[in-house]
Amino acid sequence: MTKNLDNDGFRSIVANYDIFYIDLWGVIHNGISLHEKAIQTLEEIDKAKKEYVLLTNAPRPNTTVNAFLKKMGMEKEIRDKVYSSGEAALTYLKKNHLSEKFYHVGPPRDFDLFVEFENNKAKNINESSYLICTGLFEGHEEDLNYYKELFKECLDKKMICTNPDLIVDRGSKRELCAGSVALIFEKMGGKVIYFGKPFPEVYNQSIVNKNKKVLSIGDNLNTDIKGANLMNFDSLIISNGVHKDEIEKEGIEKISKKYETVVNYIQSELKW
Repeated sequence: MTKNLDNDGFRSIVANYDIFYIDLWGVIHNGISLHEKAIQTLEEIDKAKKEYVLLTNAPRPNTTVNAFLKKMGMEKEIRDKVYSSGEAALTYLKKNHLSEKFYHVGPPRDFDLFVEFENNKAKNINESSYLICTGLFEGHEEDLNYYKELFKECLDKKMICTNPDLIVDRGSKRELCAGSVALIFEKMGGKVIYFGKPFPEVYNQSIVNKNKKVLSIGDNLNTDIKGANLMNFDSLIISNGVHKDEIEKEGIEKISKKYETVVNYIQSELKW
């Protein structure tokens, strides 16, 4: 049964773990501003001499995520804990596909992921050897049928998806993410290599977790919690995130079963 921490606070379980994987978007910030109580919790985790990683499904390198958080007012000591799905993907691309032509599916602002090999970017999808999906094109943020048409002749190519998230909430607005595009490609018969939660590689790259007691914290059952389950970590769901309406309507026990996940703890927001 999932234990609610709203009364006892995060402090009631911190001593039970060595490492915390903590999601950024939906837990530490909402895409616009930082959550003060979550920042205070990170400071208390430090005081308790516990390790944590701000593990985020952001399709950008660590340095870019760090700069974004700096603009929000996050202190350097906290920003230094960031590890992104984009960073994990970049490591793979440099090792395996540095000299090949690629086609970028996503907005122009994501160019920093491939700035080192931008000369290999193909203007036409048919001229590429593989696809890099960081999100949705500007002007096609909601029309998923556009991508079905785009991919129909390119299913023999491999897609690298740098953000497995299907959706995210920017403030009060819900937006589609790269995972929604990759899912279409996959359902059409294409092969997708994902970097980010729930896939194990991003956890293992970010910090040494062998023989450690670990808790994964996030607001997304498909990524944060499913990833924890796959890695055999305990999990804490933040209920005011992407599943807020579902949890309020049906309760966490029913919703976690619906998503085939196990949730150890629930808290409305991350607070000490």
